[in-house]
Amino acid sequence: MSKITYNFFKQYRVGLGIVLGLASTLVMAQQKPIAQISEPALRAHLGFLSDDLLEGRGTGQRGGDLAVRYFETQLAIIGLQPLPSDQVSGFRQSVRIVGSKTMPDSTVSFDINGQTFTPQLGTDIVYGSSGGKSDVAFDAPVVFVGYGVRAPEERWDDFKGMDLKGKLLIMVVNDPQPTAQEPNRFDGKALTYYGRWTYKFEEAVRQGAAGVLLIHTTPSATYAWNVPRTSFSHERFSLANNGNAFEGWMQENVTQQLFNRAGVNLDQLRALAETREFAPVTLNATAHVKLKSQVRQVEQFNVLGMVPGTDAKLKTQAVVYSAHWDHLGIETQADGTQHIWNGAVDNASGSAALLAMAQFAVSHPAKRTQIFLWPAAEEQYLLGSAAYVNNPPWPLAKTAADLNLDSMNFVGKTRDIGIEGSQRSSLHASALKVAKAMGLQIASAAPDLGGAFFRADHFNFARAGVPAFNVGSAVFSGDGHFDFIQQSPTDASAKMLGFKNDYHTERDKYHADWDLSGMQQQAEFTLNLGYEIANGKAIPVWNKGEAFGKNR
Repeated sequence: MSKITYNFFKQYRVGLGIVLGLASTLVMAQQKPIAQISEPALRAHLGFLSDDLLEGRGTGQRGGDLAVRYFETQLAIIGLQPLPSDQVSGFRQSVRIVGSKTMPDSTVSFDINGQTFTPQLGTDIVYGSSGGKSDVAFDAPVVFVGYGVRAPEERWDDFKGMDLKGKLLIMVVNDPQPTAQEPNRFDGKALTYYGRWTYKFEEAVRQGAAGVLLIHTTPSATYAWNVPRTSFSHERFSLANNGNAFEGWMQENVTQQLFNRAGVNLDQLRALAETREFAPVTLNATAHVKLKSQVRQVEQFNVLGMVPGTDAKLKTQAVVYSAHWDHLGIETQADGTQHIWNGAVDNASGSAALLAMAQFAVSHPAKRTQIFLWPAAEEQYLLGSAAYVNNPPWPLAKTAADLNLDSMNFVGKTRDIGIEGSQRSSLHASALKVAKAMGLQIASAAPDLGGAFFRADHFNFARAGVPAFNVGSAVFSGDGHFDFIQQSPTDASAKMLGFKNDYHTERDKYHADWDLSGMQQQAEFTLNLGYEIANGKAIPVWNKGEAFGKNR
């Protein structure tokens, strides 16, 4: 071999080594988390969205319209693209719903042995109508149906074939509780969907009931009376011709008074309702309902945009990131005073984070398409995300996952991250991989006592067969004990748990001194997880035997 040839190959080998080394470094870099979320952008969006100017971003209100306009303007500035679908117009997807507000001259009373028992609206009982009915009036027998659950897989049927058409049903909230003999029935201490009030209302419709009332206790509902009272004092929304003509909640002590007057013991009936032998009990009482509602047709909008994928084949599949934009809005009292529910944590936090994430993603596309979705009317029974999955702008069969953000960490940076809910699918393995790469531990799982998995927009995706979960939420996960870095565990947990007292109250406001490093971290984890999915070889799948997988 000549000297010239030798030198050539020597230089070639050196050059090739450099090229291979750079390629290896590039591959390793692509495998590592890359998301970097701008804290100033996150803070600016959060401060604006939770400002009084937006009047609480209420469904069907001016503040909600302003929020939608803000989002679509930001999407255009950021550089997101509209989805190529006839289900959208620009960055908007129409959500047509019906608004209904209970009028103060509505009454509900019970005739018991010739005597009348009338709970006080707001203090003792709250109620309304769904589906667009302005005048509802009926007299109906009252039937206690225990938990109101029909669950074949649990060999449970609270109705026992009884014809409940035209009757007013009274139900216990939550699930039948675990026993020493069956510690895992209805997922043990965790709340299943059968325990959610939404299921109870849906089951009343299936039974053909005249109406339904749920017995409120703070432990069974997992929130205080102010939550349903606030919800039913506002205008409520539903899909047209969908829902109960009469539905609501009644305080436990008032329910006990009603049952006592009817000659039955509520505690004894609830104890019986913990058994499979329970059968509906007709009370010696007749309900008289005169419900008047102010009804209107409303068009709201989901806001959404995309970052197209870079791979010729994989770009037809998409990862969805979601965070609802709405809260409870503004209300003017009879004395002229205005009350604003700003919803800073719930969910200006998630909405703001999604904007900051989209800003980064535009300049860092993945192999699969990334869709950023701000659903409307989440506070109104997840109506916006329901509209999305019922009329999907992107095929659900080609939707890899939905990663939802709702009520984010406003306390500070942590050494761990919550991934509860991911264990239902292969998203769990992906989340573990991303957490390890970011140097994060997995926050200890606690029983989902409040049914958090069923309370946010990802649930509609899950019901439609798309693997999904609410990412990293510290507000409603377990007891709030995350491993905060710069704050004492006691102080940090007190702040996190303290929000539960502010949930759905006017106290959920933005504070300029908030440490947003935890929110920033949570957003980066979510986006990194999205990249792991969007660049992966295969899309996530449900675990074998998981009920949601049947809908895939």
